[in-house]
Amino acid sequence: MRRIAFGFAFLLAATSAFAQQLPPGKWWRRPEIVQSLNLSNDQQDKLDEIFRAAASELIDLRAEVEKANIALRGELDRPQLDRVAIHRIATHLSDARAKLFDRELMMLVDMRGVLNDQQWNRMRNELNKLQQQRPMQRPRR
Repeated sequence: MRRIAFGFAFLLAATSAFAQQLPPGKWWRRPEIVQSLNLSNDQQDKLDEIFRAAASELIDLRAEVEKANIALRGELDRPQLDRVAIHRIATHLSDARAKLFDRELMMLVDMRGVLNDQQWNRMRNELNKLQQQRPMQRPRR
């Protein structure tokens, strides 16, 4: 059972890392990606729908993470540290990050469902090449 849980956790981490490497914005509308993946108009429209369905919630979730980060930094900058407050804010930050991760992952799963296996593998290969060309850069968050 632990192996299954570890494997699932590893898969989630790997998927999250992959999601963070995706080009920003509507990558499925970029001519070079459309051509490379041979995306159809129907696929692009479906990816637009998925993006629109998630966009507002993702904005709110990212804002919640940022607000919690600011609150934590503010609490840590106080002359007298309040361990209870810091723990409460850190727990809130952790929960906010988990919600953001979950929504990003589900959007990625939905987008993956639009691509066929060949397109998905080609995209992964292209992203791996880009990452190898820029080894010193951190993935975007």
